[in-house]
Amino acid sequence: MFYRPENGHGLPHNPFNAIVTPRPIGWISTRGADGSENLAPYSFFNAVAYVPPQVMFASTSAKEDRDWSKDSMSNIRETGVFCVNIVEYAARDAMNATSGPWPRGTDEFEHAGIERAECETIPCSRVASAPASLECKLLRFVELEGEMNVMAIGEVTGVHMRDDCLVDGHFDVTRFQPLARLGYRDYARVTELFSLKRPAD
Repeated sequence: MFYRPENGHGLPHNPFNAIVTPRPIGWISTRGADGSENLAPYSFFNAVAYVPPQVMFASTSAKEDRDWSKDSMSNIRETGVFCVNIVEYAARDAMNATSGPWPRGTDEFEHAGIERAECETIPCSRVASAPASLECKLLRFVELEGEMNVMAIGEVTGVHMRDDCLVDGHFDVTRFQPLARLGYRDYARVTELFSLKRPAD
């Protein structure tokens, strides 16, 4: 099968995000200028540079009660900071509970019963139990093609790692089984690892 996106795919559901998988989930916590808290998962998320460490995530639609993008992006535009919380398999239901189109001002930490902790380098909350959290200052927004497709790029200013995830000096993902987004309503978790030596090793 071949299709041109502008002509449609003719399938019951769009296969694009089922093809580009697995995708890590950035559980983005933000705080508005008014102090309101927000927590929402984004699967268009990844690390993009080592030095300085940088990450990106993208939002692909807007909310009716916002004049621009969604709560996460609007809060970042107001404060210039955000925190990326890594999602473990054990937190799948809590993460899913924060993904709803809740009204502006809804505190998803409270809504989903998630314990919060204050960040160290930025004025923002983080998920206290997350295997890792990345405190970020906004570097830039990039407005992508299409209606309300916006990417935020942030520099990591602080890194939290849960102590039980550190094994012999390594951050061991098998200790918490990171959750990954697939297509449709499907997810996966990392349960096995293998290593490959690069030709230059």
